[in-house]
Amino acid sequence: MSQNTVIKTDRLDAIRSHLYASGFSTIQDIADAVGASLPTIRRDLQILEQSGVIDRVHGGARIVEGSSVELVFQEREKRNLAAKRAIANAAFELLSPRTSVFLDAGTTVLQLARLIRINPMPLRIFTNGLIVAQEFMNVPTLEITLLGGQLRSENASLVGPQAEAMLETLWFDQLFLGASAVSSDGAIYSVDSAEASLNRHMLTRSANTYVLADASKLGTMATYKVAPLACAKLITDTDVSSEWRTILADMAVETTFASAGAQR
Repeated sequence: MSQNTVIKTDRLDAIRSHLYASGFSTIQDIADAVGASLPTIRRDLQILEQSGVIDRVHGGARIVEGSSVELVFQEREKRNLAAKRAIANAAFELLSPRTSVFLDAGTTVLQLARLIRINPMPLRIFTNGLIVAQEFMNVPTLEITLLGGQLRSENASLVGPQAEAMLETLWFDQLFLGASAVSSDGAIYSVDSAEASLNRHMLTRSANTYVLADASKLGTMATYKVAPLACAKLITDTDVSSEWRTILADMAVETTFASAGAQR
């Protein structure tokens, strides 16, 4: 590593330390703190922003709120948000107090978690989603259990043999499962093999399973097959095409079409 590279790395570390200690800081304050020119600091801030470490705001910068994993998750969460919230609202109506519920780590299921947080009832909730579990901090009516296992950073989820072994000791009244894709072959698919395997285990441990998938997921394909959609009930939104409504009817999939206008 060249001396210039070492100096640059040290300077980036110094900028991170300064922003962590001070919160928001102007570009001039950062330059004064690390002893560099304004053009150099602007280039450094661009590098740090691209790596997900800082947010650049008018006239300065600050450390991002949340990890880069959370930021990526938040970006996915924003897609088709109105549909996801409508689906979550329909799913919430299916909950009953004093039952055991499994919530997977998907972004649509996260909207259901947020509804539970603001409309709490006595529930035993299990999840493999770190961000889902965080929603329930300090909600006294909820008993929360987080599966152990290997961290899958892309989805802020816990997967693998340990998580699957823990599932074998549990039984749920309801499972709410997201989907990366629902293919025209009538199956649920995932982008990750470990996630798909854990999802299959979830399906064997629940009395009632609901797949939460907005219309954009129907007719798409991912790499790893989870299970036939017909093994669950589907909650989707009203933007589902007439072609897919026919496909779902032909597969005899019990489907709820949630309207955005019916949100809580």
